[in-house]
Amino acid sequence: MAFDNSLAAEIWTSKYRFLPAGGPGDQTVEQTWSRVAAAVAEAEAPKLRRHRRDRFLDALSDFQFLPAGRIMAGAGTGRSVTLFNCFVMGTVPDDLGGIFQAVSEAAVTMQQGGGVGMDFST
Repeated sequence: MAFDNSLAAEIWTSKYRFLPAGGPGDQTVEQTWSRVAAAVAEAEAPKLRRHRRDRFLDALSDFQFLPAGRIMAGAGTGRSVTLFNCFVMGTVPDDLGGIFQAVSEAAVTMQQGGGVGMDFST
């Protein structure tokens, strides 16, 4: 499938396309959808996987359903990343040690590809 506009192609390439070093990765958006559908279907019982993969792939290719960005970017890649988009961190204490601890936890989450929300109201 060719993208209707260059912005869509740029977003797919920069955020969701799997391009491993030394390997072919996703050459088309359809390959991205196939990768994600196969990875999601792995959670099913073996006898249901093919059926679920095909149904999920149909939903993706018809734009009936698009999973969150971290799922599109990470599912089926073998990378050690989170498939959750955002994490709500605990309340940040009003002291330097607590602030640094919260920032440290957020840094680890972001390193794995997740986003963070923090409550600095204290």
